Amino acid sequence: MQNHLLRALPSIDRMLLTPLALELAGEFGRERVRDLLRNVIDELRAEISGDAHNTEAQFPDRGGLSPESLENEIGRRLAIQASRASTPSLRRVINATGVIVHTNLGRAPLANKAIEAIAAIGASYSNLEYDLETGERGRREAHCRLLVARLAGSEDAIVANNNAAAVMLVLNSLAEGGEVIVSRGELIEIGGSFRIPEVMEKSGARLREVGTTNRTKITDYQKAITDKTKLILRVHPSNYRIIGFTERPAAAEIAELALRAGIPAYEDLGSGCLIDLAPYGVTGEPVVADSLRAGMSIVSFSGDKMLGGPQAGIIAGSRTLIGAVRKNPLMRALRVDKITYAALEATLRLYERGAATIDVPVIRAIAMTYDQLRQRASRMADEIGALGKFSVNLRPGSSVVGGGSAPGIELPTVLIELENSALSDSSVETMLRESPTPIITRVESGRVVIDLRTVSAEEEPLILDALKAMCGAPAASAAT
Repeated sequence: MQNHLLRALPSIDRMLLTPLALELAGEFGRERVRDLLRNVIDELRAEISGDAHNTEAQFPDRGGLSPESLENEIGRRLAIQASRASTPSLRRVINATGVIVHTNLGRAPLANKAIEAIAAIGASYSNLEYDLETGERGRREAHCRLLVARLAGSEDAIVANNNAAAVMLVLNSLAEGGEVIVSRGELIEIGGSFRIPEVMEKSGARLREVGTTNRTKITDYQKAITDKTKLILRVHPSNYRIIGFTERPAAAEIAELALRAGIPAYEDLGSGCLIDLAPYGVTGEPVVADSLRAGMSIVSFSGDKMLGGPQAGIIAGSRTLIGAVRKNPLMRALRVDKITYAALEATLRLYERGAATIDVPVIRAIAMTYDQLRQRASRMADEIGALGKFSVNLRPGSSVVGGGSAPGIELPTVLIELENSALSDSSVETMLRESPTPIITRVESGRVVIDLRTVSAEEEPLILDALKAMCGAPAASAAT
C-alpha cells in the first residue's frame, strides 16, 4: 500500500495547474507556491513512508484512496500553508493582562494622532532633511528639538533611536577617555541585559563606583572627584526599589556638587515622565522638567515607555552639551527616521495641549479610575454571562505599569474571571491567544483573568467575538 500511495502522489508541476494553485500564484507568485507545494508533498511522502495504516485513516475516500483524494489533501494543506504564509510575523494583539507598558507586547500603543502622523509622513515625501524656509538642505535633528525643549524645560534636545543609544551617546560625547562617577546602588541591569557598566565600557568612559549598594552619600561623590573626572552620573533605578536602611543624594545635591567641580551632572531617567503621575497613584517616577530644574546638566529618557510615544531615546539639557552630542559621529548610526519623528512630534503635541490623560493610551490607562473600570467590567461580564457557557466573576485586583517602570506600584482594578466547565483554564487562554486577533490574558487560581485597564473600548467587541466563537455562537461582526 505504501508504494501504491507514493506512486499516486502527483507532481508539483501538475498541482501548479490546479485552480487553487493558480489563484495563489496570483497572490504569492508561482515560485513561492511551488515551494509551498514541495513542502506539502515532502510532508505527505514522509507520513506515507512512516505508517501506511495511519495514512489511510487520515485521508479516507468513499471509494478508497485514489490520486484524486491525495490531490484534495494536498490542496487542503496548501491552503493552510498559504494562509500561514500570508499572516504577518508582527501582528496586532489585545493586551488584557493589565500590564500597561508591556515590553513583550510592544510597550506603548500609540495615540491616534501619532498614527495619523505616521500615515501622512510615511505615504509621501517630507522635509526630513530639507529647510522649507531657505530651500536648502536641513538637519533632521531639528525636528522635535524645540518641542522637547519646551516640555522638558531645557535649552536644547536631540533624539536617538532608544534610551540605551541615548546613554551611549551622552557618555561617549562627554566622558570618553575619562572617569564617570556613579553610585554602586545604581549600576542597574534592565530587560535585554542592558547593563550600565557595560554600556559605559563601550562608550569609552571609565566607571568610578562610589558608596555601597544601599547607601551612597554626597561626600562619596565628592571624594571621588579628580582631574580625570568628566561626568557625574545619576541613574533612576527603573525596575527595582531598595528599601530600609538606605541613602541616596537628591538630584539637586549632585547637580550642586558637579557645578562646584566644573563638570556636568547627567541623569538617566529611564522611562521618563513629562507630567506628574502621582495624582493617579504612580509615585517615585521623576518628572523630566524637575530633574533639569534641580540643576542637572543633561538628562535622557525613553520615548516608548511612560511617555507613550514611539521607540526613541530623548536627550535634553544645556545647549553646549547637546551640541557635543549632535556632533558625535555615532549620532548618524543611532539617529531616528521620519516615521519616529512624526509619531513623537504628534505625541508631544498632545502633552503640550494638556490632552495626554485623554489621548495618550499609556497615560489614559494609568489615569483610569477604579469606578470607570468597574462599570466597564460589569457591562462586559453581563455580555459574557449571556452566552451561557462561562461562569463569570468580578473581583478587585491590581494593574502594574510594567516596562521596568514604577516597580512596586499597583493600581487598583476590577478583574473579570472566566471559567468554562467544558474547557480547562489553559485551553481558554490558548484559544483566546489563537483568535484571529490574539487576546493575551493571564491565568490565576485556575481561571482566565481579563483586566480592562489595558483594553480599549474598541477592543471589547473583539474579545466578545472570540468568546462567542468558543461557544459556537456567531460573532457580532459576522452577524451584522
